[in-house]
Amino acid sequence: MIPSEFDEIRPYTPEELPQIFEELIADPEFQAVMGYVFKDIPFEYVAAKMRACKTNLDFQIALVYPFLQNVLEKLSSGLTMSVENEEHLAHSLCISNHRDIIMDSAFLCIVFIKTTNNTVEIAIGDNLLIRPWIKKLVRVNRSFIVQRSASIREMLASSKRLSSYMHHAITQRRQPIWLAQREGRAKDSNDRTQEGLIKMLSMYSNGDIIDALKELNIAPTTISYEFDPCDYLKAKEFQQKRDNPEWKKAPQDDLINMKTGVLGYKGGIHYHVADCINDEIDAIDRSLGKNEKTAAVARIIDRHIHKNYKFWPINYYFYEQLTGDARFADRYSAEDKAKLDAYLQGQIEKIDLPDRDDAFCRTKILEMYANPVINYLKATEK
Repeated sequence: MIPSEFDEIRPYTPEELPQIFEELIADPEFQAVMGYVFKDIPFEYVAAKMRACKTNLDFQIALVYPFLQNVLEKLSSGLTMSVENEEHLAHSLCISNHRDIIMDSAFLCIVFIKTTNNTVEIAIGDNLLIRPWIKKLVRVNRSFIVQRSASIREMLASSKRLSSYMHHAITQRRQPIWLAQREGRAKDSNDRTQEGLIKMLSMYSNGDIIDALKELNIAPTTISYEFDPCDYLKAKEFQQKRDNPEWKKAPQDDLINMKTGVLGYKGGIHYHVADCINDEIDAIDRSLGKNEKTAAVARIIDRHIHKNYKFWPINYYFYEQLTGDARFADRYSAEDKAKLDAYLQGQIEKIDLPDRDDAFCRTKILEMYANPVINYLKATEK
């Protein structure tokens, strides 16, 4: 049983699914989205498949998994994976870098299905739940809610409840979880774990932060995409924030990013799930203060994420374009360079700003592909 204190944020239970399915099936917006996702399939067939599902995993295997396989076939050159410890994976907290709002956790579920016959529970911010049907659908799809719109006073209680929920899921239900290493995507791909996130993970316990974090079996997870379909949208945001520090994204912007991330071409995709870092956490000096311990754990996670990136010619070539360092010149051909120059220019031209700063946007897109190389070099240098 899941304690009632988590009812507001947890995924739906199997007992709740029939009612939620009926609510979704009756929702015109949900019908329209399903008609777009499953273009050649009558909605009545989709509804029947939903009604036949007895568990959340049934729903994922019947509807989500085939959709993801179709995305991989049409919009990528394939998904590869490397899992250091499959036995540990079944009850771990996968903390990863964050590139795409939807696909990061979605593709990780494929990794889990292929290795553990299970899927992860997914942390999702309530700022993305901008339609009633979206909130219902993500909770059917094993997501739990991270409340980001609460007041400062409410946020403390919310963070403690979230921490307690993840602890309960992993230690009591042996349910693996995915969590991004920071709130929001690292739009420049300079992946860094937020220390506040580490503090939140330990809030369920009044004991030593090291013991609290070890109970979660943290497995640093590295996500690598050859192409980021949202790179030009991220560059656009960088210019908007540069030109107007008060600029804020609208809900419609998140919808555009979600749609572009799902439907854009991603090229190669690679997931690397490292082994549990409990031994490294345990080696931290317990005489340190909480802030120092938190920073040390964040550095451990970052080092694993950085050293396990997978790279393609675009990463090496854009690294040279950004830094002038030609050490990886043998990793791409003249043909690659010509294609990548054309790709870069094409993405810049998609940025629909009346005062578009091409040089600035070019640098920002170069950073997105070069920063993982820079971080890899720092993480692996002796």
